[in-house]
Amino acid sequence: MTANSTIKGTKRKKIVKISLIISFLFMGVIVYGVYWAFFDMNRLPTGEYLTEETSPDGKYTLKAYVSSPSLSADAVRGEIVFNERNGKTKNIYWNYRESTAKIEWLNNNTVVINGYTLEVPNEKFDFRRQ
Repeated sequence: MTANSTIKGTKRKKIVKISLIISFLFMGVIVYGVYWAFFDMNRLPTGEYLTEETSPDGKYTLKAYVSSPSLSADAVRGEIVFNERNGKTKNIYWNYRESTAKIEWLNNNTVVINGYTLEVPNEKFDFRRQ
């Protein structure tokens, strides 16, 4: 084995490593782009206000909105409002083929929206993930 062939082998390994890194980065960008475009709950349509209910301790308010896109069925979006954090909001509910929202708080951290029970603030319901 000559020094020249060793240098060529080293260059080839570097090229393969760089190609793999670039490929993984490109795939990561594509995967994130699909998630962002189709599954990110922060990109849901605003919709028209339906109703709201505040938790028994006043810490959270769940607001419901209906979105009526022109080419598909209605969908309900539920947004939790953190009353103690200057009104910061987080989408926790998104369901297709609904136009009304029945909200009931079971306790300070458990809410039922149209029959789906969620532990606030961490659980979410999104029909696209069922």
